Amino acid sequence: MKFSLVICTYQRPKALITLLDSVEKQTLYPNEIIIVDGSLDAASKMALDNKTFKNLSYYLVSDAHRGLTKQRNFGISKVAKESEIVCFLDDDTILENNYFEELINTYHNYPEALAIGGYIGNEVGWEQSNRALTKSEYGFDGYIRKEGSRFVLRKQLGLVDKTKPGFMPKFSNGRSVSYLPPSGKIYEVEQLMGGVASYRKEVFQKLQFSTYFEGYGLYEDADFSLRVAKEGKLYINTAAQLEHHHEPSGRPNQYQYGKMVVRNGWYVWNVKYPKPSLNARFKWNAIVLLLIGIRFTNIFTTNKRKEAFTEASGRLLGWFSLFLNKPKVEK
Repeated sequence: MKFSLVICTYQRPKALITLLDSVEKQTLYPNEIIIVDGSLDAASKMALDNKTFKNLSYYLVSDAHRGLTKQRNFGISKVAKESEIVCFLDDDTILENNYFEELINTYHNYPEALAIGGYIGNEVGWEQSNRALTKSEYGFDGYIRKEGSRFVLRKQLGLVDKTKPGFMPKFSNGRSVSYLPPSGKIYEVEQLMGGVASYRKEVFQKLQFSTYFEGYGLYEDADFSLRVAKEGKLYINTAAQLEHHHEPSGRPNQYQYGKMVVRNGWYVWNVKYPKPSLNARFKWNAIVLLLIGIRFTNIFTTNKRKEAFTEASGRLLGWFSLFLNKPKVEK
């Protein structure tokens, strides 16, 4: 099964080379690697010129194609005709040596799958146990992890339901695929993390990544995978593991991030539920206001006071803006 790897990058030459070094060690190597560089300088190209990676093509794009979703669509347009699977990786990830072998084998074992996601193994600590959970813990499939403080508070307020990880509740704000344990199993989902995802090439004959998500593209992965899930099955293979190191360069400021969290979150919610119930709308807004309040209190409880204030302000303005100018959701 021939497959292509598309890596969209922006101002991260060191992280990009580290990722490609891990690709070079794969037990199953991509038939082609397409680098789509939106950088404003030549640092990434110079770094690549000093190395040799098999089957690699490099494209430096202009403003017309700069931004995560635009770069992904550009990369798709360059994929070889004979390729069957298109894989995407964030430029700040590092692969386990069998990542692609596990990923591609999943398509053989699940021929109905339109998309398969990999698994980030370095962000959450899990304990394999069936013991009783404390109030600050979450359990799934024989594994236990620490519950996020925001989820603990939301549970106390009745703003969490029993929707499985990787699926969106009716009021959105569900558990991401990071709440799936490192069991080595394959789980059905309807949302993938875009930087560790793969799709059958045929998917792109009908769907593209939405250019509504400009620049950094927060939640673009949820939008796209939710639309793909309307067409067929999506899975996460927790044995296809990699590390994500959250390179700080190339990210938006905290104010813009906070604004995107709310507005893009509303957009993705309406992709799945274009006509949410009154109860769902109440809970969605309640969660937004709760998280804004928590972020404002972080001004006094963390050392990063400026970041907390600017993000909370962005979230608040993003929420108010929905009453005047809601995003137009693509069908």
